Amino acid sequence: MRGLRYYTIGDYGRRALWAVVQPFFRYSPRWIWGWRNLLLRSFGAQVAAGVRIYPTARLHQPWNLQIGARTTIAWQTTLYALGPIVIGQDCVISQGSHLCAGSHDFRDPEFPLLKLPIQIGDGVWIASEAFIGPGVTLGDRAVVGARSVVVRSVAPGTVVAGNPARPVGDR
Repeated sequence: MRGLRYYTIGDYGRRALWAVVQPFFRYSPRWIWGWRNLLLRSFGAQVAAGVRIYPTARLHQPWNLQIGARTTIAWQTTLYALGPIVIGQDCVISQGSHLCAGSHDFRDPEFPLLKLPIQIGDGVWIASEAFIGPGVTLGDRAVVGARSVVVRSVAPGTVVAGNPARPVGDR
């Protein structure tokens, strides 16, 4: 693992600055949606109009986030954006959900960091405490059941549930 770097010097700097600014995000009143969106935009996130992000949401590396119009990201949600996370419009990411756009290649002795994207289509609902893994795409109007673990992409209009998540119906 000698010489292996997970981030650039610029990434380390941005991460340190985001750590300093996060209390202004986290301790802002719930109804000040625009303030949190402004903070995210100042760090390079693409946040459309009408987005509602609760103050207890944990957003890592906001410069890798793109969030469509009228999307809600509920309390205690984690967006671990080591790789790009693109969320469509009119989505609901329910409380306690975790979107994880990073992992390690355990097969490689160097154990490199993989920054795999997550793509969430329009009108998707991710229910409470669900986990969306690296490299996953959720098609438009897909639904992920509470506490599900999604490690494979989901077709548009499909309802999945369980661990690992499997199709249980159509929307």
